[in-house]
Amino acid sequence: MTSPAAGKPIRTAITDEDDIDFAIIELFFFAYRDFTSDPDQILADYGFGRAHHRVLHFVNRRPGLTVAELLDVLKITKQSLARVLKQLIDTDHIVQLQGPRDRRQRELYPTAKGRALALALARPQSRRIRAALEDSGTTDRASIERFLEAMVNPELRAQIDIVPAQTSGKKNGDH
Repeated sequence: MTSPAAGKPIRTAITDEDDIDFAIIELFFFAYRDFTSDPDQILADYGFGRAHHRVLHFVNRRPGLTVAELLDVLKITKQSLARVLKQLIDTDHIVQLQGPRDRRQRELYPTAKGRALALALARPQSRRIRAALEDSGTTDRASIERFLEAMVNPELRAQIDIVPAQTSGKKNGDH
């Protein structure tokens, strides 16, 4: 029974109103769900979550990344990062060292254990990407990279250059 203050139920599905591309939005939801599902299962064995995955990914892609730089890339609170980082340090996946120029800076480096876990998390995602490219008949990887980069807020695209050059031949700074 609905309360008298409740609105009337809408029984029709939302459609492509106001030029909203619900089909693509929905595809992103499903693709993200499946893209993250394999790593989620691996992370669960460690008692870790997606924040741990993102930290491991970026620390492994740019060893020596500072805590401040990582906060800027992940767009999470210092409190959230502190909890995740403590777990990764306590379990010997990441080490934190004082910066050589500024002793207050903390640089983050993966350990062998952290590198192994980052690779274990990336392998199924890489396989999924490769299979999707093959299944879709897409041969122009550069177009997909440009599309995904364009999905990033323009003022934050410089963060993409934080990581080493991609295997596609793209060099840091090239777009």
